[in-house]
Amino acid sequence: MMSTQESSIAALPGWELWIYWILSMGSHLYSFYHLHRFSKEYEGGLDREFELQEGFLIPGYKKDPTDFEWSFWNEWARKCLLWSFLGHAVISRLASIFIPRGRVAVLTVYGLLVAWAELGSLGVGVVFLHTCLFFGVAHLRRPALTWVCALLLLATLYLGSLEELQRSWFETEAEYYLLYCAIAVCCLRSISFSLEHAWRPLEAGGLARFGWLTAYTFYHPLFYNGPVVCFRDFTRQMQSPCGSVPRLDVPSLLVSAARICAWWGLAELMIHLMYTHAIAGYEAYLHFLPPWALGGLALALVQFFYVNIMYSFTGMWRHFDVGLYHWLVRYIYIPAGGSRHGPLWKMLSTALAFCFVCYWHGGHGYLRNWALMNWLGVMVENGLKVSLRSPRVYPAIERCLSRP
Repeated sequence: MMSTQESSIAALPGWELWIYWILSMGSHLYSFYHLHRFSKEYEGGLDREFELQEGFLIPGYKKDPTDFEWSFWNEWARKCLLWSFLGHAVISRLASIFIPRGRVAVLTVYGLLVAWAELGSLGVGVVFLHTCLFFGVAHLRRPALTWVCALLLLATLYLGSLEELQRSWFETEAEYYLLYCAIAVCCLRSISFSLEHAWRPLEAGGLARFGWLTAYTFYHPLFYNGPVVCFRDFTRQMQSPCGSVPRLDVPSLLVSAARICAWWGLAELMIHLMYTHAIAGYEAYLHFLPPWALGGLALALVQFFYVNIMYSFTGMWRHFDVGLYHWLVRYIYIPAGGSRHGPLWKMLSTALAFCFVCYWHGGHGYLRNWALMNWLGVMVENGLKVSLRSPRVYPAIERCLSRP
């Protein structure tokens, strides 16, 4: 039921909303236009510095290849991930039809085989070793011990000697980075399993519990880069009765595929028209970037990170990666106290969540600054929201903005 404050707010007239949309989109496009002009003007220098690639989306345009993650996942998707995801979909469908009770086991075996093919026996062995360690810790049912184990295992990702050893297993840096991503994301799943078992032990036997953890860890669509799914939600979905196998909804599947292709095309268009990441990575250009182009650069970096309109720190964290948001809330924010014990505990709980995100990404200096600024942004937004809704402030705002 809506509160009195929410129900008393009148919708803005349509003409006013159109004005805001035109002004907003117009300023965005104008700033992008200036960034595009700057990119083309200094294309030669950027090409010498960063070796711009020949574009394919727009004839005659080059492409900015300096966003490592975009280039990395595009290459792996083209090389094998798209085909392995398609194989997962086909096998999952066939298992649901012919052996519904063995579907989880079949998908576990498939995930293990694909991980073996892409990471090799040593890479899969590292992930499996982490899984076994967490399985042992989970049976002690000590949340504090789970966190100690998780932090120590994550720290091994940044040990120089161990990092060099793991790099020596692969021929390219990209193959090592794939293992790095798999270990980091699998650690989140292991924490989820261990904490869920500590709070509410699984009724299955030891072997069955290990089977569920293995299935959860090596589930192929989530293995390398998420999205993050809590163990409770994973088992709930996998254990749900299949009943009669639903008919394949081809139109919805095609619409979803077209939507993904459209957003991918938009991101590719951005790095063809604006050399955003190359300019941001070369400090000398930032000193003489025109004001409108500088604004376009900042906006383009945000939009490339999250191809949507976003104006709120809180909204970005809630909607950019919904799975990670629920993971942080369930395993860090709420256990640390959350908002149940007042504003101070809420600030501390949110700070702990950002500290973990920073540490999980490597804990480098720029990440600490990034986490601090995001935490401050969330805190300022929450503080203003509480202040503006207070019984003293809200009526005054309503009187000022309402018609006489």
